[in-house]
Amino acid sequence: MPTTARRAPLSMLRTRWRDRSPGLAAGLLGGAVAAGLGLAACAVLVTVLWISSPYPDNGPGGALHVAAAMWLLAHGVELVRADTLTGAPAPVGVTPLLLLLLPVWLLHRAARDASDPGDGVGLAVGAGPGAGAGMHLGGGGGRAAGPPPLSARNAWTGVVVGYLAVAAPVVLYAAGGALRPSWWSMTVCLPLTTMAAAGAGVWTAFGRPGGPVGQALRVLPRTVRELVVEPDARLGAATRAAGAGAAVLVGGGALLLAVSLVWHGAAAREALVQLAEGWPGRFSVLLLCMVLVPNAAVWAAAYALGPGFVLGTGHVVEPFSSGPAPLLPPFPLLAAVPDAGPGTPLHWAAGAVPLAAGVVTGWFTARAASAWSWRRTAAAALVAAALCAVLVALLAAWAGGPLGDAALAEFGPVWWQAGGATLVWVGVVAVPVAVVLRAWWGWRGAAEVSAGAVRKEEEAAAAGERWWRLPLPSMPSVPSMASLGWVRGKGAVGGPSAEEDEDEDAVPFGLYDGDDSPVGPLRGG
Repeated sequence: MPTTARRAPLSMLRTRWRDRSPGLAAGLLGGAVAAGLGLAACAVLVTVLWISSPYPDNGPGGALHVAAAMWLLAHGVELVRADTLTGAPAPVGVTPLLLLLLPVWLLHRAARDASDPGDGVGLAVGAGPGAGAGMHLGGGGGRAAGPPPLSARNAWTGVVVGYLAVAAPVVLYAAGGALRPSWWSMTVCLPLTTMAAAGAGVWTAFGRPGGPVGQALRVLPRTVRELVVEPDARLGAATRAAGAGAAVLVGGGALLLAVSLVWHGAAAREALVQLAEGWPGRFSVLLLCMVLVPNAAVWAAAYALGPGFVLGTGHVVEPFSSGPAPLLPPFPLLAAVPDAGPGTPLHWAAGAVPLAAGVVTGWFTARAASAWSWRRTAAAALVAAALCAVLVALLAAWAGGPLGDAALAEFGPVWWQAGGATLVWVGVVAVPVAVVLRAWWGWRGAAEVSAGAVRKEEEAAAAGERWWRLPLPSMPSVPSMASLGWVRGKGAVGGPSAEEDEDEDAVPFGLYDGDDSPVGPLRGG
């Protein structure tokens, strides 16, 4: 029936844009909200510290400039301190890893929600080259129709553009404060962090497909690809093992940090008292220490790996020798640095951390290698060691950086040294552990099967019955034989005799489960 009612032009334009680019509007809004939430969290934190400080240097405007600079620093952007004693600008490049988690989590959540709005319409599945709109999952009440499938590209683009649209004025505002963003670092680190976190969120929303990874790995030679990646999801198992190894390394570093802080507890308390007088100031220092604890854990992990970390130019702290800078500021976390001098067996015991990381990596690899050959198991362990080294190198690059010029130009672990040491430690330990565990678990499984067979034969002999193992591959008509594989019957080998067939108490010849309940007779002889 024709009608004269017409929709408003603005409503029609909004509907057409939504149908043409599903997920883009939600991505723009989600990215902007994620940036606003992260910025608000930093502003609240800095404002609370400014209010509680007994001697604030600047007014509310200075505190807001510091909050904007901290938000940019959380993305890995290097800052430049302009008001120095020498007048030369000093860089500040140590990224607090605990603050880095906030924007990464917000971006991941925004991209995931933009890809899957949760309104009763799921993601498109089964769409391939030449496929149509696909089908939708999750429609409540058996809905057969719904909006077009969400586009991963549109959702990712929307989140990135919305986030960077909020970040642009923040960068301009922070440029007028005492801590100014470095332009080259801002143009590299901020977009890369945003795109990577948003991409991880979209990838999670679409069920972590392996298609893009497989396309990227096609550049490898065929022999290397078949040995390392295909088949049996070898790359996924190596990735999980690498994550477990990196977690053990960082967790072991946190344990070393805690032990050293307890050992040097008096020096840590003295540093806290010297740095701040009242409780508000001490609370601020403790809050700063808590934010930097993940960085200190990565530094301790690098120390356990062997290369150690740098406390200023020319001052390396490692298990075999420690040369901390003579003029370190009184900071509680720095009290955990070993005393200057050669290392002792107590310092060398830190090598147990990378050893445990290699064992865990090999164990995770062997757990997925039950159907692999030893060569493929060793290759998967090597891939896991390489991925673990990449993770540790990234963490080391983020955890360290400059705190000034000249002697303060280098602080923290050197990323390529930490990554190389991780590759050596984990590779040397994980490969033999994975191969040995795979062989041991395979032998133990075969021994358990053999012991179960002997036990069944002994029980059957005690009951006056005879059990036989049948050649299962030659009996395709009995699929359940693959799981049971045993038949029984009274009499001689080959089946019940004619006399036993006439006996009413004879046990029929067929399949039985563990409770001696008949599963079904054998047919066809």
